[in-house]
Formats: sequence, structure tokens, C-alpha cells
Amino acid sequence: MSQSRKSLSTGALVAIAIALGAVVGAAGIYWKASPSGNAPATESLATADSAACKADPEMLAKLKPLARGEVAAMAVRDEPIALPELAFVSEQGDALTLADFAGQALLVNLWATWCAPCRAEMPALAELQSELGDDGFKVLAINIDTGDVAKPKGFLDEIGVANLGLYRDASMGVFNTLKKEGLAFGLPVTLMIGKDGCMLGAMNGPAEWASKDAKALVGALKAI
Repeated sequence: MSQSRKSLSTGALVAIAIALGAVVGAAGIYWKASPSGNAPATESLATADSAACKADPEMLAKLKPLARGEVAAMAVRDEPIALPELAFVSEQGDALTLADFAGQALLVNLWATWCAPCRAEMPALAELQSELGDDGFKVLAINIDTGDVAKPKGFLDEIGVANLGLYRDASMGVFNTLKKEGLAFGLPVTLMIGKDGCMLGAMNGPAEWASKDAKALVGALKAI
């Protein structure tokens, strides 16, 4: 190996690994994508009923400058918008949708065990939930591994993350629905959802969710 190869910094190697993980994860998603039992293909953000989305535009305007630094990739909307129904299950197999969390602001994060950036950000999401999670806010992490629950459960047990629960969609229908709406291009995908269930912002790619930037953004989200 040449000296130049040996001189690559640890930081550079980590960055390369994350980039490759994102590419491989996205490729896996697109190869595995299948019709879902979530929203019908004919339903879109353009036609979804957004009449109930009442977030104050001035409050949304306050969110925009907080999407900076570690969470600069979060695209905050000018106006809230309704999403097609997103269906998933609890670890116990109970059928759920975002409507089951009405009254809580949500940071919805789609992840999979084969997605390296997803794995890397789970402890930070757990810290965010520990610090800011309450009746007004929840980190809702939804696993989209196909197969049974053993692999994602084993991963969360291995890293000692217990406060996020284990919500799952083994059909990958949640991802496929968001992909159809132009909101998901790979993993991880993170959505900001207001207390009325309307989407306020979306991000593709990982973030440092335990950072001051992330906590400031989520603190403002809770206030909407």
C-alpha cells in the first residue's frame, strides 16, 4: 500500500464508509421495494386533504433558521401538509398509523439494520428521546427490515437502546409511500410531524440528533 493510501485520516475513512453505506442502503431499498398496503398509489400530497393542517405559518417561519448546523439538511416547509396514511406495527404486532400519536409532535425516522448511517444515529435519537420526549413529543423510529423482528430487536439490545420502542413495517410500505411522494430517496429518512399529524419538514440522510442544533429544532417543533 502506498504512503498516500496509509495517510488517509480516520475521519476520511468514516466519511467514506458512511457515504458507501448510504449508497448501498439506497440500492437495497430500490431493489427490494414492493407494493405496499399503505396509501393507494393514486393518493398524493397534491390531493391529500390538508384542510386540517393548521400550523401557524409564523411558527413554521421560526423553524426554518433552526434547520442549521448538524440538522441543516432538514427542509422545513412554508406550509404544513397532510401525508397519505402510513401504516406500521408495534413490537407486539398492534396495527398503528401516525394518527395513533395525535397530540404529540413527532420526529419520524425510518431505519434498517443494513443501513450503516441509520445504525450510527440510533444512540443519538435515543438521547434526544430521553431529553425531550414527553406527552408533547416523541421520536418515532420505524424499522423497515424485511423478515421477522429478531434482527432489529437484537441490534437495539446490542447497543442498549430501549427507550425508542420497536415499531416496524416489514413490507417496506412506509418507505415506498414516501418514495412515491418524492420524500424518500434512501435511508435514513426523517420527517417532522406536528401535533395535528401534518408534515412540517423532511430530511434524507443522517444527522447528529443529540447535538445542540437538533435539540433547538425539536424544542421549537414541540412549541407548534
